[in-house]
Amino acid sequence: MKKRFLGLGCLGIIVIVVILLGAFAGLYAFSFNNTAVEYRADAETAWANVESSYQRRSDLIGNLVKTVQGAADFERSTLKEVVEARAKATSTSIDIDNISAEQLAQFQQAQTGLSSALSRLLVSVERYPDIKANQNFLELQSQLEGTENRINVERNRYNETVNIYDKYISKLPGKFFASWFGFEKMPRFKSNPGAEDAPDVDFQFD
Repeated sequence: MKKRFLGLGCLGIIVIVVILLGAFAGLYAFSFNNTAVEYRADAETAWANVESSYQRRSDLIGNLVKTVQGAADFERSTLKEVVEARAKATSTSIDIDNISAEQLAQFQQAQTGLSSALSRLLVSVERYPDIKANQNFLELQSQLEGTENRINVERNRYNETVNIYDKYISKLPGKFFASWFGFEKMPRFKSNPGAEDAPDVDFQFD
């Protein structure tokens, strides 16, 4: 009889331990999910700010093209390159809920193409004193410079928030819950190959 009670006592202790471990795991899973949702939301907001900055640049470039078009003898091929690059950059969008490294690379490539076309346009303007002296052009030029800086800031912030999110869902034991809840890593912005050798775009004219 004593052995039976002893067996039941041990079984009871085991049951209690299992229940406590299950409760702890449930509470941890609940906490992990909420924190992961918060970190991913921060990354998504940071991405929205990146897109907003790129959209502002696109709008400014559109206005810049209209201003330059006022010069009847300006190189049409240069303007065409900018217009086409702008259209491609604008049409290359990303669904943040399904963002991948490939999508981000395509987006970055399109934006880089627009930057290159813009750089060639600004170099061409050097040969047109009337355009360089145009007050509207000078104002757009100044705003573009500020927007380029803002894009860099927002991209860095996006990478920082993604880094926090990625590290959180990659650490144990949260890594197991991340897979369970469907949390996946998000890609970061990376420098384009050869970017370290690329010439700077100078928005200032003498």
